[in-house]
Amino acid sequence: MARAPASAANLGPGFDTLAVALDLYVEVEICGRPEGLLVTASGEGAELATDASHLAARVAVEVAGHDRLAISVRSQIPVARGLGSSAALAVAAALAAGASDPFAVGARWDGHPDNAAAATFGGLVAATELGAGPVARRLPLDPELRFVVLVPDGALETSAARAVLPSVVPRQDAAFNLGRMGLLVAGLADHRLLLAEAGDDRLHQGQRASLFPQAPALLAGLRDAGALTSCWSGAGPSLMAVCTATSAESVKRAAHALLVESGLAGRSLILQADIGGAQVSERKP
Repeated sequence: MARAPASAANLGPGFDTLAVALDLYVEVEICGRPEGLLVTASGEGAELATDASHLAARVAVEVAGHDRLAISVRSQIPVARGLGSSAALAVAAALAAGASDPFAVGARWDGHPDNAAAATFGGLVAATELGAGPVARRLPLDPELRFVVLVPDGALETSAARAVLPSVVPRQDAAFNLGRMGLLVAGLADHRLLLAEAGDDRLHQGQRASLFPQAPALLAGLRDAGALTSCWSGAGPSLMAVCTATSAESVKRAAHALLVESGLAGRSLILQADIGGAQVSERKP
């Protein structure tokens, strides 16, 4: 059996580059089954089709080279909420099926090296595609940090969130993001250096607000409530407040109140960074 953590990618200015692993998990157990493929699922995403089209099945069949498999999926990660559920599932399925490089497999199937890197290696990562394939590096992360995630009930598919992004951006916007990303990386390594403006972005968050018009006010409200900074989690609609351990509970209460005031159904969670990444464990008795 293998498990992999959720992740929040982009983190504001780090579009398609930065991600942090979070302590929600998907577990995938794979056994041989001579009768052929059998997929079962529970928890988040259990409503998805449990047949050969399931992402865990497609990944596992490719890695194993056959479909004589019984695949069991148990997930805590909300689907289509910007928390890296697909990347975590692909990485966990690849690892459970015996892949030697679950990061590469996960990045290829999910299409996002940042999420796949966080799911594989844990912690705060920077990732990108090079000529030889995806590459990732761990970055320092202050253990005092906590992440309050505001998770609306409504889904937002990544494909829709991508569709609203322009293909060309002004040079000043690119420079804006690069400067903020440097400040963000420094602040995530030492929370005393983290500026609220380090979570600002001009490449994707404002554009995606057309799909989630309440987002700008919610992000501002999280900062007013004591978050060190705030940003979208991945392609949304989840939003994330970066806090210290001492302020996380009060920010979580404020996040819930902000949801209610906005007329949105949803929940708020206090999450810690997952440092271990994807892991294999013995089958449960």
